[in-house]
Amino acid sequence: MILYEHPFNERVRTYLRLEHLFQRFEELTSRNHPVDNHFALTTLFELVEAGGRTDLKSDVLKDLERHKQQFNSLRGNPSVSETALQQLLDNIDHCYGGLNGAVGKIGQNITENEWLTALRNRVAIPGGTCCFDLPAYHAWQQQSPDVRRADILRWFEVFQPMKDSVNLLLSLMRDTGTTQKMMAMGGQFQQSLAQGKFQLMRVAIDPALGFIPEISGNRLMIWVRMMRQDGDGRLQHSTDDVPFEMALCV
Repeated sequence: MILYEHPFNERVRTYLRLEHLFQRFEELTSRNHPVDNHFALTTLFELVEAGGRTDLKSDVLKDLERHKQQFNSLRGNPSVSETALQQLLDNIDHCYGGLNGAVGKIGQNITENEWLTALRNRVAIPGGTCCFDLPAYHAWQQQSPDVRRADILRWFEVFQPMKDSVNLLLSLMRDTGTTQKMMAMGGQFQQSLAQGKFQLMRVAIDPALGFIPEISGNRLMIWVRMMRQDGDGRLQHSTDDVPFEMALCV
């Protein structure tokens, strides 16, 4: 099944973008080629942009605190494992403490590093990181993979509390969704929602069917249109009845 996710508010949209960048960064730093290191650094610059919202840290801390209060209310419930509950609460406390203790703006170490700032400015120019443009960067790329990886991970350290927190919040959110089998009649599906209740929609489709969902929605209504790609890659609406799976997460 191919999974598609659609956020219903700007906060969750930011969380999903950060998760996407964190996953890409982790994949690229596991490789040794200088080209992979180059794109790990460009991903680091994207994280600075995506995580630069002044209220992002506050939003994440509020969400962590909300979950902590919610799970604390489950103490003493005979149907809840106290051990598992305590592990989850400890995880929330760890994320909260790490993020709350972070000093300054997220990624400030990147913006204050002259070498990285020069690279960041040149990355925006097509072919702007050639050896004659940035000889110091070219020299760094000739160092051993272990040295390059150590540098990149050191620059990334300030993002670790945000990564841990975002991953935990999205995991908790996804766990609230119950997967249901649905049918897009004539290639279309729509459903009204309880106002403000849901934050994320997850749609899964069998790739063998060859359909791509076009998802739109807000706090009140969701729409799914089933599309097919033509020979030029353009999406065309289908009128077939298409089965899919859906989960709504709070």
